[in-house]
Amino acid sequence: MAYNEFAYFYDELNGEADYDALFRYIQKELSAHGVTDGILADLGCGTGDLTLMLTQAGYDVIGIDQSEEMLGVLREKADELGLTGQLLLLRQDLLELDLYGTIRAAVSTFDTFSHIGPLERFEQAIRKAAYFMEKDGVFIFDLNTPYKHQKILAGQTFDIEAEDALCHWTNQYDEATGRVDISIDIAYQDTGEHFRESFCEYSYPLDTVETLLERYGFRVAKVADGEDFGPVRSDSPRWIITAIKQYTQEEKN
Repeated sequence: MAYNEFAYFYDELNGEADYDALFRYIQKELSAHGVTDGILADLGCGTGDLTLMLTQAGYDVIGIDQSEEMLGVLREKADELGLTGQLLLLRQDLLELDLYGTIRAAVSTFDTFSHIGPLERFEQAIRKAAYFMEKDGVFIFDLNTPYKHQKILAGQTFDIEAEDALCHWTNQYDEATGRVDISIDIAYQDTGEHFRESFCEYSYPLDTVETLLERYGFRVAKVADGEDFGPVRSDSPRWIITAIKQYTQEEKN
């Protein structure tokens, strides 16, 4: 899934997101497992607020996203901060991830891996991330929980106002598949232009996620609530998972 026109509303939608708290949590987890520098991939980097914070912290960041519009917003932010030459941006589908070498860590936040499904595609994305990960490399990613899809998103609508446009967001939950179908309508007030984008989010039982990670050489080191970064609750809307790679691809082969 690649945001196109919606890329320009993404920061409006995430306006209440606590990037500072997310960055502190991720940096703490990386440091706890010995990753304080080196090459780090931000998988599904979007408009890149976290990407830039990790770059400023001294990591050699590769920002990867399927949406050229998202990457365009990130390039503008990097230019404003004088960071253009300090990070590499790649337009790639995470299912076809192709890096130039191995990485010490990868992060993926704000539901990127929830958008990848169904399950066989989700598994492929984990396999691709694992392929380029060094031994003892750290993979930190979040996922929407089944609770969020069933109890928070199902049947709900949201309206987002930007300076010159309105965005109407509609969710429809399919209980049989655990999928939320999302439609976004964007109307520009000045020009009268109208755009519609549709995509899906998937949720999986936590034990299914852990089994797939273990299948591709990861050990699950920690699962926390993805909103407050405390212990997981039955009503946690998001998990954030820290997984450690147990061997290199060469060792496996």
